[in-house]
Amino acid sequence: MPTSQDMTTELDPGLLDALQHQVAVFARRAEQTRLGGTGQLRNSMDRAAYLLLNRLDQEGPMGVKALAAGMGIDSSTVTRQVAPLVDTGLVKRTSHPEDGRAVVLQLSPRGLARLEEVRSSRRQLMVEVTDGWTQDERESFCNLLTRFNTALSARQSGHGPAGAAGAARAAAETTAETTGATPAE
Repeated sequence: MPTSQDMTTELDPGLLDALQHQVAVFARRAEQTRLGGTGQLRNSMDRAAYLLLNRLDQEGPMGVKALAAGMGIDSSTVTRQVAPLVDTGLVKRTSHPEDGRAVVLQLSPRGLARLEEVRSSRRQLMVEVTDGWTQDERESFCNLLTRFNTALSARQSGHGPAGAAGAARAAAETTAETTGATPAE
């Protein structure tokens, strides 16, 4: 079985250079615009808040540990990122329905309304950015970007390109984050 080093030398270095350059440019431009949408809502919600609210909307109330695990980040990071969302009334802390001692995070009605405003604005941005693309081109780009994010997620979680189980889990998580679908357990 070839190693990663062997596979790198078999591929076109010029293409790999162009790919890594385009990824770097994409990351810079995405950060500059935060893919924040259009109109008054442009840049109105940071990436961390958007991903947290989206996860709570798609999967329902959950504890900090479950939220952190589902997003592939540390519990302390979730705690820090969710605090301003609670302070502004976008997320509520409630008692766990089965264990009243435990606390779960839940999207508030205000949070849901705000999330939908931002989603709508971001959908409009995607319309504008992909103006002139066919539906097939949009779907292909979305599929390839999902696949790319899945590979990055699998690599970050230590499963690397050969870890089929990790890649499958990462694919489910990435699909849930990008499409709003709930990953299968």
